Amino acid sequence: MMSEAELHLLRLRMDAGKMRQIEKGTYRQVLPTGLVRLQDGRVVKHPDGHARRAIGLVFERFRSLGTVPKVLKSLSKDGVLLPRFRYGGLHNGELLWVRPTNANIYSILRNPAYAGAFVYGRRARAQDGSANPDRRVNKPMEEWLIVHQDMYPSYVSWEEFLANRERLEQNGYRLTQNRLGAPRRGPALLAGLAICGHCGRRMSVVYSDTKAQGKARGGYLCNAIRSTHGAPSCLYVAAHSTDGAVVEAFFEAVKPSEISLLEEVLAAQSADRERLLRHHRDSVKAAAYEVRLAEKRYRSVDPENRLVAAELEKGWEEALRSMSGAEDASKRFEREHQQTALDPKLRAQLADLGRCLPELWGSDRISVEHKKELLRSLIRRVVFSRPKQEIIEARIVWISGAVSNLSVRPPIRRARDLSEYEVLVEKILALNALGYPDSKIARRLTEEGFHSARSEEGIPTRFVTEVRREHGQSSVSKALRSQERLEGRWTVLGLSKELGVDRGRVYKLIRRGDLPTERHPQTGNHLIEDDPELIAELRTRLAAKPRNGGGNANT
Repeated sequence: MMSEAELHLLRLRMDAGKMRQIEKGTYRQVLPTGLVRLQDGRVVKHPDGHARRAIGLVFERFRSLGTVPKVLKSLSKDGVLLPRFRYGGLHNGELLWVRPTNANIYSILRNPAYAGAFVYGRRARAQDGSANPDRRVNKPMEEWLIVHQDMYPSYVSWEEFLANRERLEQNGYRLTQNRLGAPRRGPALLAGLAICGHCGRRMSVVYSDTKAQGKARGGYLCNAIRSTHGAPSCLYVAAHSTDGAVVEAFFEAVKPSEISLLEEVLAAQSADRERLLRHHRDSVKAAAYEVRLAEKRYRSVDPENRLVAAELEKGWEEALRSMSGAEDASKRFEREHQQTALDPKLRAQLADLGRCLPELWGSDRISVEHKKELLRSLIRRVVFSRPKQEIIEARIVWISGAVSNLSVRPPIRRARDLSEYEVLVEKILALNALGYPDSKIARRLTEEGFHSARSEEGIPTRFVTEVRREHGQSSVSKALRSQERLEGRWTVLGLSKELGVDRGRVYKLIRRGDLPTERHPQTGNHLIEDDPELIAELRTRLAAKPRNGGGNANT
């Protein structure tokens, strides 16, 4: 018997030999369905063309649809089965056909062997203290121990494999800094694209509990700093304030080649139909082969061996049912997926498709998910910032690397939310103290570029009046009408009391030019010099002339 030391040395030598094979990429690892290892060690694609095409179909569908659930729904709708090679168990060494699931589609897309790569160290034991010490988890790609490309025949290129991994990460349900998330049904079109311009984090989508006009109001919230440090949220942007401007920029940026694009789509659909039709026909052929094989087994058994004969007869019947199902699925697919081609007349009608895009966008013919996918096809991210409460700046980063800058003015309901509200109030009170009437204050502030919360056209007079009253100030022009003297001079009220006449007689003297006055520069009130000789002359003149009415007059 070998000693413990000899066994340990042997294990070390075996491990060293295994690592040398791994480093060279010659280690015989378990291959996924669709790849087989020959006796001489070479790896080739599975000889069953039906299996090869089914695996290729998964990659083609993901290339066009972009998410695993959509691929699953599409394959299930078309009645496609996926191959699975069994290692061990009752069906050891057999190629089975199973219904597609999220798990097997995901495993096909994530397996680097389908891109022709030998990879070692993709998984490791979990180090999270779980009850199962043998539980294994996937490691990040940068932590894989060995990667050798071009070791196996590939179903997709290495570049497409990397793009698929990235897209699967972006489609993750939990948004992280680098994940977009799959397009969902919510009306906020920039979900996954919105980035906070203050901290650089990806913004979450939130929806209000209340609904306006039957539609939920959504917005983009940066809550990262609040959740990690307890500080106030960086930024909130209402979707209805910004989505429209970004969509308009999208319309300007997109340059559709309508007809050629449509023809490409129809050609791709036709090619996809042919591939699926071939898949169904292959399924029928495979089922027919299984029927013949089952029949041959049944007929070759000794009739005296009734138990075996009954079991083989049952297998034959099951194979017949499978063939019937495959034939029905093939006929149903041909019936539901008719060959389509672009009619020349229709081609002419669709020549202005690009010009109709805004109209189509506003209709119900394009779903919210499709709108989001269209935006993501050209837009990499939208960076929001809010230098002022009444201004939202959006920086659109296109997939080409080009940048478009937008400035949006969202509706503001309260005057106090204006960034320059305090400055505005200070100016209103200062001008009122100088005697300016509300209308002139409003006109002056409008000329200086100010505006109210609900008006982009400037400052309305009623806004000035509300601010003045809120701060306990009355109109100076109104207050001056109750003053008898101002700046060392008589007002009309004060002079009428001094002369013992009503104000109407004083205004009459002013209108006739018998009483020189100066106007107050802001209020326009008449001011009369306090000249004793002038006052005496007025007394004499008024005493010599009888009163003949007059009535009160206003400033």
